[in-house]
Parts: sequence; structure tokens; C-alpha cells
Amino acid sequence: MSSRAIPPRATSSGVAASTEPTHRNACPAKPDPSESVLPRELWSGKRPARALRTRRFALAVPTLVTAGGIAWLAALAYPAGVSPLAWAVLGLFSLLMGWQAFTACQYAYGLVATLLGDRAKSAMERSSETRTVELADAVPAEAGRTAAVMAIHAEDAVAVFARLRVMARSLAEAGTTDIDIFVLSDTRDGTIAAVEEHEYARMQAWASSDPALPRIRYRRRTENVGRKAGNIGEFCRTYGGEYAYMIVLDADSLMTGAAMGRLVRLMHESPRTGLIQTVSYAAGRDTLFARIQQFAVRLYAPLALRCLETWQGPEGSYWGHNAILRIEAFAEHAQLPRLPGREPLGGEILCHDIVEGALMVRAGWEVRLLPEMGGTWEEMPTNLVDLLGRERRWCQGNLQHLRVLPWAGLHAASRWHFLVGILSYGMLPLWIAFLGLAAWQAARTGDLGLLAYGLTGTGAAAHALAALSVTVLALPKLLSLGHVLASPERRAAFGGTRSLLVSAALEQAAWVVLWPVLTLFTAGAVVATFFGRVVRWDTQDRDDRQVSWGEAFRLQADAVVVGTLIAAALVFVGNPWLALWLAPLVLALLTSPAQSVWTSRADLGRLARARGLFLNADDTAQAPELAELAQIRGLPAPHGTIHGAHHAPVRPVPREPAIWLAADEA
Repeated sequence: MSSRAIPPRATSSGVAASTEPTHRNACPAKPDPSESVLPRELWSGKRPARALRTRRFALAVPTLVTAGGIAWLAALAYPAGVSPLAWAVLGLFSLLMGWQAFTACQYAYGLVATLLGDRAKSAMERSSETRTVELADAVPAEAGRTAAVMAIHAEDAVAVFARLRVMARSLAEAGTTDIDIFVLSDTRDGTIAAVEEHEYARMQAWASSDPALPRIRYRRRTENVGRKAGNIGEFCRTYGGEYAYMIVLDADSLMTGAAMGRLVRLMHESPRTGLIQTVSYAAGRDTLFARIQQFAVRLYAPLALRCLETWQGPEGSYWGHNAILRIEAFAEHAQLPRLPGREPLGGEILCHDIVEGALMVRAGWEVRLLPEMGGTWEEMPTNLVDLLGRERRWCQGNLQHLRVLPWAGLHAASRWHFLVGILSYGMLPLWIAFLGLAAWQAARTGDLGLLAYGLTGTGAAAHALAALSVTVLALPKLLSLGHVLASPERRAAFGGTRSLLVSAALEQAAWVVLWPVLTLFTAGAVVATFFGRVVRWDTQDRDDRQVSWGEAFRLQADAVVVGTLIAAALVFVGNPWLALWLAPLVLALLTSPAQSVWTSRADLGRLARARGLFLNADDTAQAPELAELAQIRGLPAPHGTIHGAHHAPVRPVPREPAIWLAADEA
């Protein structure tokens, strides 16, 4: 999400142009639309370009009208006059609610696109839905070979190879024979590297007993140049000549063999496409925090993703994993320079994936999104502390894109992807400023005013402002909930109507107390980045990790201090309505350490699941691959019936040699 003018073939510490011989089936440098077996509407032309502009205007116009209406009503209801404080509050309110209007319009747009069905879907997505990979000959032999690459750096090797084993077995069962698995290690710690090599030897021993299993290869770099981007780039230079396509996986990724085969077929059928991004939902974690987040993403993401796919068309974005890339196109065009200046805004591009996708679009390749393909998962931080750490890293990476935005030749859609990522973090300090200034104004005037979105105001303008503001704030969740409730199948995936409604209400309550903590912390990260603080990108802890009270108080003491100061200020002001309005915010900040400790408990997460709370499709109809991974890792898996949610039968997993059981041998 960032840009700067660079020459087309700038030197890169990440992906460089491959000097190896290209695969005989690799994509031509200049794609020929006539080679596609998909409908011609896939290719650029006057009519598709006009249709794409119309789709984008259909999102932009309602957003601007809604944002403008909110600002106009706010100015009518609470005229600023000559007060600098009032003007600051009005300006901040208008900006923030304009951003909320954009969010709300995305969900409304996504619902309309969903209701339109195939008329709003790309030809590629329709092809993906109508034909599935069930037989080996579903992927033509002339498609060439594909590498499924997993880049790792000081990860839990036992967990990594457990996922790889599940994917290898799934590939064999799907009959997909032209996909090899690569483990690309950047681990520099000798002890961890020894465990990786030990687990690789175990996997090789296991795979040798079944000729249907794919070839599995392991390579470790001695120099971690360019981090993940450099790791993938080195693979392209060294092995790119052997493969036409590359499925990129993160260390916590899981993908079915059928999904991989389908991606290969779609790439083969669409020679103008350089990258296909799938949606990987979080799954497999049991802390209460993780279960709430897994439920929320499953509930709220589909409409937003449908909106994204509909307006971006062939100018999509790359999220760095669970995607397939055309190797020659990627190596030729997705070269990453170092950004000018010092870190944190200069230096190596941290959030490199979206930049790589934008460079491929700039070069004329299509980057597509399949929002409903299924068969692909990832894991997420299992507690609030780890999530905050990830947000700090992502914050710096997205803010770096301020220097990518001006790059020459980028498409407007790519610049918008960058800008949305920047603004998603940039809005958070504005929220802090608005809450502080609006509370100060309310303390001086005795009227909550814009702090309460006009709910306490009088007159038609204030009432209209309150109605529109509350609608904009509530619409994303209400539309998502209504979308699920309208379908018996979707309701069943969440455990039934009662389970869905109770879980959604509890999730909203959890969000009320989590939002102030996330906002305060991330706003601080934004400010710290502009003041030059460089974030270390350490290996993530992906297990169900319980946070101790000591760790929680040490890392979240600032939230407690801010909450205490706000409470003291409210007592000093003595305005009961202001104190009541800000009470949830104060309570959330004061209880921040307790939130981290209690929601990091896996026993509470499993208890919630047993009570039918925070269920999603990965609980009520668990995929065999997820069940197998849970069994290999010794994790409790759902079974039987949970409060009326009937689970699909899980594939029995054959008992394997003991080499998979003694993970501590190394």
C-alpha cells in the first residue's frame, strides 16, 4: 500500500527477474487474450472498462453523498461559529464519520452484489464454482508443474510439517500429481534449524511409503536477505525454471489439494492472469479471544469481500499467502527496491505483498480475487497481547506505503488499495483526538453534542444527524447478520439462529471493551512510527498461549494509566451525562490487562464451543483437513452435535509411524 516513482526494472532485495531458463509452459511476457478459454469479457476493452468504472462509481457516489450529508447535518445542528475548538471537533467528526460511511457503503454494496449473484461475479469465479477438481485429468498436463512454497523463519517446525503432511495427503487424494511442496527456511538459529531438518527427514520417511504423495523439498538459506520477499525471490531465481506456477503459503497456512488443483486449472485457462488471491479464514485456535475473532471474521467478512471483488475487478491486491502466482510474470515484474530514507518509513518494504501485486497490475497482468472458493485457512493471534504486537508491525508496514503512492504508472485501483491501508491506521489517532476534544467541549458547554452523534441534541438537524450516524455505525454488522439469517444453510453453519444471535450479541459486547484498547495502542504505534521508532519483526507465537497477569500489566500499563486519568478528569468535571457516556471507554481501559488474561484462556474458548457459542462453519461442518491437523497435533476437535448443530462426519485419520508423535526427539 505505498508508492514512489521507480524505473520498471529497479534493483530489488526481494524478487528479481529470474536468470534461469523459463519453463516451457510458463506464461508469455506479453499475454495474448486469444489464448484464453474463458469468455472474452475477462479481457480489457471499452465495454468491460466502462462496466468497471460504473461499478466503482456505484460505491464512490453513495459514500460521498452519505459523508457529505453527515458533515452538512453536523454543521447545521452544531454550528462552529468562531470557536477553534468547535471547528476542530466538527472537522474531526466529519472526517471520521466519512470513513465510517465508506465502510457502511461497502457492506451495502456487497449485499447488493451478493443478491445479483452471477451477474456480479467475474468469469473466473463462475468457472471456479461450476467446475471442481475431482480427478487428476481435471488439470491438463500441459499446464506445467506447480510449486507450493511455504516460507518459514524460526517457526515451530513440528506444527509446520504437520500442516504440510495434511496438505500432501490432500493433494494425493485429489489426484493432483503436478504439484511439489517446498519448504523455504530462513531460520538462522542452529537449534531450530536442526528441528526443521529432523521433521523434514520424518516427513520424507513418511512420504516414501506412498508413491501418490507429492514430492517434498526443503531448502534453508544461510543469509536472510530481503526477509520473506527475498526468500521467495531466491526461490524464483533458483527453481523458477522448473515450474510454471507457485502457490505461496505462510507458516500457518492450510489448503486442500482440491483447492490447489482448482487454482492451477484457473491459471492455465487464463493466460492474462498473473495472480489469483483466495480468502483464507482463521481457524484451528481455541482461546476465547481466537474463537470470538474466528466467529466475527466468518460473519462479517463475506459482504466486504464481495464488495472488494466486484469493484476492483482484474486490478486486485495481493495478501502475501494462500494465492497462486505465475512465476515468470512475478519474477519479471514484482521487483522490490529499497525505499529512500531511513527506517521506519524507508528501507526494506515490510508489507511487500500488496506492492508486488500492484507492480504486476502495472505491468498489465490481472490480479484476481476468489472470495468464496473455500478450502483454504490460516491461523491468527490467540490473545490480545499478540494481536497488538502484530498491529504494531502492520502499522509500520502500511505507513511505509506513503512512499509507494507516488510511484509512476500505478493503476488508480492499486493506489486506492494503498490509501485504504494507510487510512485504516491513520484514522485511529484522529479518533483519539476527536474523543479528547469533543469531551473537552462537552465539559465546557454541558452538552454532549457531536461526542454523542447528536443523540442528545434538539431540532430536526440533530435528530437526522443522530439517525444517519447510528445507521452508518450499525449497518455493517446488521447487514451481515441479516444476510446470514436469510439463509437456512448459512444459519446452520453458525450453529442455528439462537446460537448465532447470542454469539453476535456477545461479540459486540466484547468489541465495545476491545476497541478502546486497540485504538489507543495502534494510535500510539502510528505516532511512534512518524517519530522514528523501528519495529522488530519477530517470529509470531501461533499456539494457544495464555497471557500471565504480569505480562498483561507490563505491556498494557499505559491503557490503565490513561483510563485512570480520564476517570479522574470526569470526577473533576462533575458532569454525570459525560461520565455515563464515557464510562464504557474508561472501563475498557482500566480492565485492559484482565481482558488479555481472561480471553487468552483456551478452556474458556472450549467451554464456549461446548455451549454452542461463537460457532462457525469450521465447527459445525469441519473440513477433513482441519480435523486431521487437529488429530495430528493432539488438539480437541468438535464431534457429535452441539446444541442442534450437526457436524459432518470427519475422515478417519490412519495411524502413522511413531515418528510423528515424539516431537521432542530433536
